Amino acid sequence: MDLILPDYGLLFWTGLVFCLLLFLLAKFAWKPILNAVDAREQKIHEALELAVKTKAEMQLLQAENEKILKEARAQRDAIMNDAKETAVQMIEDAKNKAKLEANKIVESAKTSIAMEKTAAIVDLKNQLAGFSLDIAEKIVRGDLSTDAKQKALAEKLADDINMN
Repeated sequence: MDLILPDYGLLFWTGLVFCLLLFLLAKFAWKPILNAVDAREQKIHEALELAVKTKAEMQLLQAENEKILKEARAQRDAIMNDAKETAVQMIEDAKNKAKLEANKIVESAKTSIAMEKTAAIVDLKNQLAGFSLDIAEKIVRGDLSTDAKQKALAEKLADDINMN
């Protein structure tokens, strides 16, 4: 039963040491410990507020980034459409220019052919006229080889002139 019931002297000295330790702790250690705990609590509270603010800013930045991405995609699509339209327009312009050049070449060729044809016809007419004159000269020399034939022709021409 000695273990269950302590001695009164032991209780007195244990209580006195406890009260002295409590007094010393309250006097010298309790305030710094509470101040350290309060400072730590304040830092934790500030860190939590900073985390909440950072999370809100991150959400705003993420929303802003999404908006910027959408705008960039829209601009990219607009640029691509403009590029396609420009390419189509350039192709159409090149086709039209090629058609105009081809038409000019065809017209130039037609003009050149017409001029060469006219020159060939003129040359042919000149050669034909030369041949006709040569033939007519030979015929007339043969018909007018004698004086009687020359007089008959002169009379005939004079009659034709008088009739007109």
